[in-house]
Formats: sequence, structure tokens, C-alpha cells
Amino acid sequence: MIPIDAQTMREVAPRFSGELAERQAVIIAAVGEALVPTLQEYDISTRLRIAHFLGQTCHEAAGFRTTEEFASGDAYEGRKDLGNTQNGDGRRYKGRGLLQLTGRANYRALGKVLKVDLENEPERAADPVLSLRIACEYWKNRNINAPCDRDDLITVTRLINGGLNGLDDRRDRTSRAKTAIIRIEGLMLGGSATDGERPVLHRGSKGDAVVNLQLALRKLGFMLSVDGDFGAGTEVAVARLQREQRLDIDGIVGPGTWVALDKAAKPKK
Repeated sequence: MIPIDAQTMREVAPRFSGELAERQAVIIAAVGEALVPTLQEYDISTRLRIAHFLGQTCHEAAGFRTTEEFASGDAYEGRKDLGNTQNGDGRRYKGRGLLQLTGRANYRALGKVLKVDLENEPERAADPVLSLRIACEYWKNRNINAPCDRDDLITVTRLINGGLNGLDDRRDRTSRAKTAIIRIEGLMLGGSATDGERPVLHRGSKGDAVVNLQLALRKLGFMLSVDGDFGAGTEVAVARLQREQRLDIDGIVGPGTWVALDKAAKPKK
């Protein structure tokens, strides 16, 4: 299991100030301690599964700054499809959790699974650690690991949201999670920035392989952003590496440039 923690969550989340930052810090600290054992229990244990989970929960929890929806819950009043049959059920069973649990029926059903009386104590669903487990149960019930394995952000989002609301932010948070996880994997491998995937990369390329390239270049002292987007800055750094290694200077990372990158990264004896 990749040793993700509160720091990983901070790398994924936006920054706030004042009371919002304080609330975010409380949630991240509590959830961070429980991340590894809880996600492992639900087999959310690969790079892609973890990245999508962190990206989606970060968006749904407003940057990890709340475990309770901001709206009053009045919109759910009388919603029999949610089991809201008594006066006040809309507010009582409003959305709570990293992936919001909504409606009396859902509180009752999930409470039975988790052996917590959420129907009579619905506020407990907002507890950060319990909200993590609630999210994992939702993830399991919807079989969201499957589209994660395909890196299918669209399907993951539809399974969580029912539509594609906030897709750009979900994509950005998931990308940040991938970058954070790759950083951790690099440390686990003794600082190696690459993971064995060696595609040809060029300007316009995007994804994890570009992140690996950018991490390796940064390790060599090139100052560029690690954003998974092969833009002008990355192209200039590659060209400079090629010049230093006496390769054809084309800004394209092919087999020869990958080998040169590995060679440059080795400590000099």
C-alpha cells in the first residue's frame, strides 16, 4: 500500500485562510491518520484508485474543508425516494461525509453496515474518520474501482455525482493526487523518478509519464513545474539536457534521451 497521509491530502487540496483553513486542517489531520488502513480494507490501494478517490472526495468535500453540505437540506424534505417520510427529515438527513450520504433510508442502511446508529444520530456521519468509511462503502457499492483502473474520470464522476458537475476541478484534484503519489513512490524507490514506463514524449504530451519526466528533470536541477503537461518549459529543459549529453537537440524524449536522463541522474564516483 502506498503510504499516503495528511500531507498527501494537503498536496491535493486548495489552500484556504482563516476559519476555513482551520476546519480543513482538522479534517485532514483526522482523515490522514486513517487513510492507509481504511483504503486498504476497501482495496483502494493502487495509484489510480487512490488518486481518483482523493481527487473526488476533495471536490465533494469542498477542498476537504467540510463533511456536511452547506445547504440546509430543505430541498430533500418529503423525498420518499430517500426515505424522508417524516417532518424535518430533509434537514435531519442532509448530505454528510466525504461523499455525501443523504436521506433517512440511506442513513439507516449504511448505519447497519457500519454498525453505527446513523438513523437516530445522523450528525455522526459528519465525523471525519467515519465520513471516510462512509465514502469507502459508497465507493465499494458502486464498484468505482473498475473505472479507476481504466483512468476513466468521466465514469467515476458520473457514479459519484450522477452527472459531470465540477468536472474540471475533479480532473485537477485527481491530477494533483497522481503527482503526489508519484512523489511518494519515488521516495520509496530511493529517489527514482521513473516507474519503468518509457513512452516517447513531446510537446503536448500529458499524463503520468510526463510527471515522471518532470520529476527527473527537477532532480537534476531544472526549475520547472510538475504538472503532467509537456509545455514550453519542459521542452526547453529536455533540449538543454540533450545538449549537455551531446544528443540530437529536438526536445523529444525518446529511448536515447531516457537513457541519458538515467545516466545524468547517477551519482558521480
